[in-house]
Amino acid sequence: MSGATETRSTRTALVIGGGIAGPATALALHKAGIRARVLEAHPTAATGIGGAFMVAPNGLAALRLLGLDEQIRRIGQPIRRMLIDDPNGKRIAAFDGVTGLPPSLAMWRPELYAVLEQQLRDTGIETVRGKRLVRVEERPDGVTAHFADGSSADGDLLIGADGVRSTVRTLIDPAAPGPRNTGLLGLGGFSGYDAGGETPAGEQRHDATRHDATRYGATQYDAMHFANGRRAFFGWWALPGGGTAWFSNLPYAQEMTGAQARQTDTAAWLARLREQHARDHPASAILAQADPEQLVNVGSLHIMPRVPTWHRGRMVLVGDAAHAPSPSSGQGVSLAVESALELARCLRDLPDPATAFSTYESLRRGRVEKIIAQAEKTNSEKTAGPAARAMMRLVAPVAVRTFLKPEKMFGPVHRYQVAWDERLTA
Repeated sequence: MSGATETRSTRTALVIGGGIAGPATALALHKAGIRARVLEAHPTAATGIGGAFMVAPNGLAALRLLGLDEQIRRIGQPIRRMLIDDPNGKRIAAFDGVTGLPPSLAMWRPELYAVLEQQLRDTGIETVRGKRLVRVEERPDGVTAHFADGSSADGDLLIGADGVRSTVRTLIDPAAPGPRNTGLLGLGGFSGYDAGGETPAGEQRHDATRHDATRYGATQYDAMHFANGRRAFFGWWALPGGGTAWFSNLPYAQEMTGAQARQTDTAAWLARLREQHARDHPASAILAQADPEQLVNVGSLHIMPRVPTWHRGRMVLVGDAAHAPSPSSGQGVSLAVESALELARCLRDLPDPATAFSTYESLRRGRVEKIIAQAEKTNSEKTAGPAARAMMRLVAPVAVRTFLKPEKMFGPVHRYQVAWDERLTA
């Protein structure tokens, strides 16, 4: 297919949001020959903020297109197996990765932030902090963004990569839905509990954040464990540097922001977690050695209802602002980077923003909404009561033997790759 790069009207873009989707979008636009600026509301970088998460093979393929393959492998720990355990630590099911794909990588969110920020600097993309968007003026040939500090910025278009509570989303559509509480709190952190046995030769113990994916084969460090405990969901994996990364999803119906969650002392949250998982193994042992200084509490986990309008005029949404699967999907980062690349590809090949935006939405909406729906089903299982949890543990082995196979469960999601080298027509 032939493109229309020579008639493209988009030369510059304002990217609102400096988390993961924003920098990824700016890098994708740079790759497409479009000059972008990242404008972030918070005055400082997110240094040290955030826990651990996993990037699936489709997300790794997208990050590779941004030139981040080596950097991501340096900070990521390969996860080749997902193990489903009961509350006593007994194995219910085991899933290998999808055949022919590289393993997922577990990593710490602050390290991914640092990789993205360094790549922005290396490519000469400007990031400006302390720019809280309040309104946008649209013209036939561009936009002017106005910020709370009285400053403004001009571009050919404006991209909202500003998360589940997106300002850009409400500017595009004042009636747009906001995020919906899943009824779960997200907590996680580091524990000194050594779930992996002996430390590999040459590793320094207790370095919880350094893993080079090229250095580990299939070992006790290549598995992520998931357990629907007696009262709450718990996940963990052994760290090659010593210790254990863990997370828990506590049922909690009331809406709680991250700021509200942090008003409660971390020791109090740990006490609550230890009580919730008191009879779960190895969760109770992991939490007994959890470090309060490294506990992360993001508050209520959210999922976005279907966003009817992704774009209007010269404004468009990307990442969680348009489609936010809950963390239960394991796809938040991956889908955001995919969408960043697809948006940049459409703007690269199509002659005007309206055509590019509508094509971008048609490429993305079906995929992301299917993944969001599956994550919502998983959330309902995590918030189930004790009787329902016990029933799920009984039927899980039968399901795994019969129809829950890695290719069926993960293949269509994990095998996806953005066709960057294919040119688009409207």
